[in-house]
Amino acid sequence: MKKKTIAQPPVQFTGIKETVLPKSAVGTKAIISAMTHIVEEVGFFKGMKLLGKLNQKDGFDCPGCAWPDPDEKRHFLAEYCENGAKAVAEEATKCRVSPLFFATHSIAELGALSDYELGKKGRITHPMYLPEGASHYTGISWEDAFSIIAKKLNKLASPNEAIFYTSGRTSNEAAYLYQLFVRSYGTNNLPDCSNMCHESSGTALSETLGIGKGSVTLDDFEYADLVIVMGQNPGTNHPRMLTALHKTKEKGGKIISINPLPEVGLKNYIDPQSPLKWLGKGIDLSDLFLQVRINGDVALLKAILIILNQKEKKNPGTIFDHAFIKEHTLGFEAFIADLEQQNFDELVLQTGLTTEEIFEAAEMIAANKKIIICWAMGLTQHKNGVDNIREVVNLLLLKGSIGKEGAGTCPVRGHSNVQGDRTMGIWEKPGKAFLDALDKHFGIQTPREYGHDVVDSIEAMHQKKARFFLGMGGNFISATPDTEYTAEALRNCDLTVHISTKLNRSHLIHGKEALILPCLGRTEKDYQSSGTQFVTVENSMGVVSKSEGSLAPLSPYLKSETAIVAGIAKATLQNTPINWEKLASNYDLIRDAIEATIPGFENFNERVRQGGGFYLPNSARAHDFSVSHTGKANFTLNQPSDIQLKKDQLLMMTIRTHDQYNTTIYGLDDRYRGILNERRVILMNELDIQELGLQKNDLVDLVSHFEGETRTAEQFIVIPYNIPPKCTATYFPETNVLVPIQSKARLSNTPTSKAVIITVHKNKNGTM
Repeated sequence: MKKKTIAQPPVQFTGIKETVLPKSAVGTKAIISAMTHIVEEVGFFKGMKLLGKLNQKDGFDCPGCAWPDPDEKRHFLAEYCENGAKAVAEEATKCRVSPLFFATHSIAELGALSDYELGKKGRITHPMYLPEGASHYTGISWEDAFSIIAKKLNKLASPNEAIFYTSGRTSNEAAYLYQLFVRSYGTNNLPDCSNMCHESSGTALSETLGIGKGSVTLDDFEYADLVIVMGQNPGTNHPRMLTALHKTKEKGGKIISINPLPEVGLKNYIDPQSPLKWLGKGIDLSDLFLQVRINGDVALLKAILIILNQKEKKNPGTIFDHAFIKEHTLGFEAFIADLEQQNFDELVLQTGLTTEEIFEAAEMIAANKKIIICWAMGLTQHKNGVDNIREVVNLLLLKGSIGKEGAGTCPVRGHSNVQGDRTMGIWEKPGKAFLDALDKHFGIQTPREYGHDVVDSIEAMHQKKARFFLGMGGNFISATPDTEYTAEALRNCDLTVHISTKLNRSHLIHGKEALILPCLGRTEKDYQSSGTQFVTVENSMGVVSKSEGSLAPLSPYLKSETAIVAGIAKATLQNTPINWEKLASNYDLIRDAIEATIPGFENFNERVRQGGGFYLPNSARAHDFSVSHTGKANFTLNQPSDIQLKKDQLLMMTIRTHDQYNTTIYGLDDRYRGILNERRVILMNELDIQELGLQKNDLVDLVSHFEGETRTAEQFIVIPYNIPPKCTATYFPETNVLVPIQSKARLSNTPTSKAVIITVHKNKNGTM
């Protein structure tokens, strides 16, 4: 029997080195790191020319995060960050993965490589096919690849046996055409990466404010009195956000950071766009750091709200914005009644903070009216992830800090067009109005039954209720929870297909047959029959802008994502009124269809050609909450964490290194945490290390516990770190295997990757 390929990243130690924690983020070390990656992967002159186009109005959008660009003037020196440069270097790399490479490397051999090693092999140049029972991928023509997909799809007993996953780096045009094909085929099985990250945000914001997006713009940071950053590490994950926080400080605003780990990026920042400041001390960002325990955020917010309510009672009208509350909200009385039933001391105990620290935060909030609250996965990937975000909204509603200059909600999105994908209809729960618009414009009948999200899709494949998987970008196996369970789910499929730029582990965890379809990257020119095309994207703050690559395609065998979708659709759907080939030949036609079916895209082709793009309508930003289910902004009642740890148990959260963006691993260093050249580590509080009879650099196995089930990840190095007691942190995807498939957020179904109950056991191999 053929041996199964390793689903988890292999146990591989690369030689850990530790260094002193840096005092500042960005600065000269970030510039040197960015340039090193560019020179090694692309070459100096070609790389510098590319960086000159990155995030510029006449250039291409960064393939990394979704942080917005300035509306007006872009900085000539660098409108990008260190990780943006790394992303460009990865995409424009000189390395190639050709049919010869696949012929000389079996699936089993490739499976023994780390995710970092796989990514560094380079760009895929040709469509590749893995026949049933084969050990090697072989080259295939596009026509034959499309034919294989069409035959598999048309043989399924029901369209709902097919899963169509989407990564957040897909363009608006490709995403729109993709969902149009999937719904024309007959299913709403359109899971996407949002299901695993900000689904809790969208669920909570839609319920409370009527729109599942943030309400602030980039300019709001200049006018904020107070910015609160919760469960987020912008220094690594969204470095350009530090520029916005810098402006908050320059204008006299204050910053509170709340996180289980102290992150250098929120302590001190050296502006990379100001050479005269490169050798300076930088600017201190956080005025207050609250080192909350993992999943102690609702408890912290409730404790703060109790203090604010007490202050309001003593001096009515000085703390709460009663005019805003009366005119725009519902549920205030029930919210206050519930708040007054809370036990303040128990809440404080759950946070791990002192009463004095919480009072200091409450004083800062009480004293300011224009408040922005930013957050990321540290709030969303919990059982009570939706509660976390709703409690954030409660605080902002009390202060009237929604729809006001310098105030509002700021969920910081991951991939560069993850928000745009959802706007384009990539969602398993589409609205009736959108489906009606598609039906009317295209003369089709779209399915109305809700489809599968990511977790539901994995379960459907595992139970053999779904037998086909297509991934538009991303690295599904390394992004999802419960690695071994998910691997078995994918192996149950008759065919797995991945539209990709680079080799990743998902290509090795396959169905009976598998295809890899290589696509153009953001940096490359997109030639279609009507001429060179551009695409569009939507950033975290609702700005839609154009993106046009400048490099010649690295291989003549590459197709754009849009052309690939059109090719699959044409081969699969025999009786369709949609001219797929025509749409793919001229992206203006796709944008005309978007304009006709999605509100806010009036004069799309004309407006997107204007420098900087345009803002989509945002009801919360406009003080309009009539679109919510009550017609008002809604106060809610929310639950603190209910996790109860046994004596020997710890709570683990998964995190990224500084040399990583989502599942893409650029290098082996976590420079801002002082950990170099190693990924298999667990960060632990020193007291916990002592109580468990462990020492620094001990090798340990990690076992997760959920409803009587256990999962194991072997051989991690113990690192003493400044983290609250009973809390630990590990890197993903190495510990995704520990995240139970059934452990998910209420309402949003998001995997609980930031709150995994584990025990730590010394490995038989001892110490590194």
